[in-house]
Amino acid sequence: MSVAFSLGCVIRRVKNRVGRAAALALMSAAVVVSFAACAPLSPESDAATVVRASTPQPTTTATAAPAATYAPSPPPTRDRRALEALYNAASGDNWINNDNWLTSAPLSEWHGVEVDDDRRVVELRLNNNSLNGEIPPELAQLSKLETLDLNRNRLSGEIPSELAQLSELSALDLSNNGLSGEIPTELAKLSNLKTLSLNLNLLSGGIPSELGQLSNLKHLDLGYNDLSGEIPTEFAKLSELETLNLSSCFLSGGIPPELAQLSQLETLELGFNDLSGGIPPELGQLSELRTLVLYANDLSGEIPPELGQLPKLETLELGLD
Repeated sequence: MSVAFSLGCVIRRVKNRVGRAAALALMSAAVVVSFAACAPLSPESDAATVVRASTPQPTTTATAAPAATYAPSPPPTRDRRALEALYNAASGDNWINNDNWLTSAPLSEWHGVEVDDDRRVVELRLNNNSLNGEIPPELAQLSKLETLDLNRNRLSGEIPSELAQLSELSALDLSNNGLSGEIPTELAKLSNLKTLSLNLNLLSGGIPSELGQLSNLKHLDLGYNDLSGEIPTEFAKLSELETLNLSSCFLSGGIPPELAQLSQLETLELGFNDLSGGIPPELGQLSELRTLVLYANDLSGEIPPELGQLPKLETLELGLD
């Protein structure tokens, strides 16, 4: 009885400290001990019992049961909501390919969607997929998005300034659509942006000088829009820029000689504008330049001999008027 009573106390203490599973294990041991205590003992066993009782025994510490494991939580619902908003705003039922969209399938199985190890959306590629409608501001909820490619669709309306909240974005391609309105100055906040393609739209207004803050930008294509004004001299700060296309944008004023500071520039396309004045001889400092297109402008004066010293130049289209 004393053994059972003692173990009962231990069980209660263990239950309080380590949980039910360990307590149940000790209860099973208590049943065995209590039966053994009631059974008659032989003289040999009596002696052995005395010896065991007088000999210090190692203390056994009860081990808590292993923590239960659970299935991973579902992907963030805000990513799913953002994609659903795009589907509804851009006539998703009529897309060329809308496989698994608006289903319970993992987002990684939705057409054009790529996720990371945490199942957050990092790429959204729906180019040439018959999207028709406006770009919903809810896309800004895709906070891990690195690539947004919606080119060659029938999107209209303005570019949501909320896209500037996509701090991880490195590539934004909205070209070949029917987007209108001005280029949001807020896009200058996309500090990780390397590619910005807005060409072949109906964008209007001036080119935001704030885009010169995109220090990691490598490719800037704003060509074939209804823009106006002059080429921002702030573009000279784009030290990583390799491609600059401002063709057919109704731009006026002169070619900024500051563009000669773009030491990584390989392609400079300024054709089909209303640019005037002479060709800056400073452009001869662009040692990486391979393509220079200036035709169909109001440029005048002589061709700077410095252009003949460009070591990598392959295409030169001037067409002075």
